Amino acid sequence: MLSETPPLLQVQGLTKRFDVPGRAARVAVDALDFSLGAGEALGLVGESGSGKSTTAALVARLADADAGRILLRGTDIAAVPAHSAARAPWRREIQMVFQDPLDSLDPRATAREAIADPLRRLRGLRGAALAAAVRDAADRSQIASALLGRRPHELSGGQAARVGIARAIAPAPALLILDEPTSALDVSVQVGVLQLLEQLRRDSGMAYLFISHDLQVVRLLCERVLVMREARIVEQGPTEQVLARPAHPYTAALAAALPKLPLLPEHAPAHRVSAVP
Repeated sequence: MLSETPPLLQVQGLTKRFDVPGRAARVAVDALDFSLGAGEALGLVGESGSGKSTTAALVARLADADAGRILLRGTDIAAVPAHSAARAPWRREIQMVFQDPLDSLDPRATAREAIADPLRRLRGLRGAALAAAVRDAADRSQIASALLGRRPHELSGGQAARVGIARAIAPAPALLILDEPTSALDVSVQVGVLQLLEQLRRDSGMAYLFISHDLQVVRLLCERVLVMREARIVEQGPTEQVLARPAHPYTAALAAALPKLPLLPEHAPAHRVSAVP
């Protein structure tokens, strides 16, 4: 009998504490266990301070855990210190889209330069091959050519969000970590960006770890959801099941209290971003 395909990502006993002067260390992430399959979208939701962004930083190898393992295709990437992760052979496999699209971009770099940077560092592209790969990532992220010469302050929030997405997908990662990627955007712009992310996943087969405080946003993208409170996962399961029949009182309160976004039309074509902010 054939064995099942192992998960793309397995997180085992992941723990992170922060020292607080004059007090006991604060536990930000407490013995988390979860897995993520290739091509799957997994939501991680919870209120501010629950440990979601710390989890994202640990999995992305931007910070070091105090305990636990992070297995990417069976390799424990937590064994590589965060300061050395940029040079690890698996670095291009995990990319991240950050919460604030403007603050996460270098204010001195144009959109073209922002997208080109990981292509140079992680794929070694130069010259015509680099230019073609930048254009491809921009096209897939629905960025008009006229925007590529602009710097972050010359972009709208939605345009900057798409540049951040293009930069993250350019190295062709297997796993994209999205840390509240639409929370700084207007609701109408949020829907367009979420629609873009769904299309990119369908087209590329990337897996998503989607961090959000909003179960309704996660519902638009994710098959499964983890609910996090006070550094621990308190509930997990298929997204629709968790929303319809929450087992934990915190999940029920979270689902009931948060505003709802309109659902994305099934297979609706995303609108291309124009050069007009």
